[in-house]
Amino acid sequence: MLGCYSWTTIPPLLNTTSNTLFLTFQTDMSVSGAGFHLEYTGLDSCPEPQTPSNGMKVGDRYFVGDVVSFHCEQGYTLKGSAYITCMPGPVRRWNYPAILCMPSSLTLCMAFTFRYLIVKMYCISPPIVYDPGIHLQFLNFSTEAVHDYLEVRSGTLDSGSVIDRFSGPVVPESFFSTTHETSFFFHSDYSQNKLGFHITYEAYELQRCPDPRPFRNGVVIGSDFGVGMTISFQCLPGYTLLGEASLTCLHGISRNWNHPVPRCEALCGGNITAHNGTIYSPGHPADYPNLKDCIWSIRVPPGNGIHINFTVLNTEPIYDYITIWDGPDQTSPQIGQFSGSSPQEAVSSTSNHILLKFHSDFSTSGFFLLRYHGEQNLAQFCFFFHDSVNIHTFNPNCGMKFH
Repeated sequence: MLGCYSWTTIPPLLNTTSNTLFLTFQTDMSVSGAGFHLEYTGLDSCPEPQTPSNGMKVGDRYFVGDVVSFHCEQGYTLKGSAYITCMPGPVRRWNYPAILCMPSSLTLCMAFTFRYLIVKMYCISPPIVYDPGIHLQFLNFSTEAVHDYLEVRSGTLDSGSVIDRFSGPVVPESFFSTTHETSFFFHSDYSQNKLGFHITYEAYELQRCPDPRPFRNGVVIGSDFGVGMTISFQCLPGYTLLGEASLTCLHGISRNWNHPVPRCEALCGGNITAHNGTIYSPGHPADYPNLKDCIWSIRVPPGNGIHINFTVLNTEPIYDYITIWDGPDQTSPQIGQFSGSSPQEAVSSTSNHILLKFHSDFSTSGFFLLRYHGEQNLAQFCFFFHDSVNIHTFNPNCGMKFH
């Protein structure tokens, strides 16, 4: 019953909770009155509530008093009231606003257009997931340098690799994530607050693996970087390949090579058996580091000596130097010690095995480039002929012998 009314007081406006209304009027045997006058108007239902993303709605009646409930999918948390009721009144409305289903791990960061709060925050975005890759563009960016930063990761926060970390007042360049999933981690400390950041993203089709060029100090063999294709890498003379020599573009939702792209580096020392080659100072083309002792053992086929050209020599005089021995170790005869930036004449060994050592001290750096090749060493051969009496040996290095 909505109410019972009598005497001369005008009742308030009434709204029913159903589409049917029943009225009863009763009089007794005594006093009569002027009676009453009623007007009624049918009311619409409440607007259909929107089903939340990553959730579901239960209930399909939206009249006054009807209740609709909401549930979120696994991994999402309901933000708002799980139950809403269609309210009576001249205007049909629900008693609570629309709800949201948010990722369970999400902490909202309201810092896109307003200054973020001066509190310590760790804001984790749900991963942006698209079957292709993702293009990210920064519309604005302003955080406290160093202490407040945004970290972008390729993949999930737990297992994804860090693409980059951004901090300070400079708006970062747009960039591409080459996986189908990208995550964000924002951190702020207790001190300054800034305007924050605003990022837009757009999915793009991943058709090729990332181009490994330019490949420093080496060459890439193959130019098709599509799925299933294999490319290989070679270093320029004097450099050593670190990593896999061949890579294959993987299938799947992420366009990546099956191994990290290798690199070519000038190493500090090594064992060399090629008939000819190049030796760079460690770290070339950058200057060599301080406090280094690098040893190269160079061996060519027997019957050959080793000829060395000082193509470039630019070391700290006296304190940074190259020593060469005519043999496999430092007890062998020393060919010479070389330092500074003055042109050096080529040197040769008498054996097929030399030892080369470079030493740098704690101060000035530089660089060098040596080229060597094996050459037939006549000093290692003796030529014989015989007459009717003796066998003769003719070679100044062998001496004259009679047998």
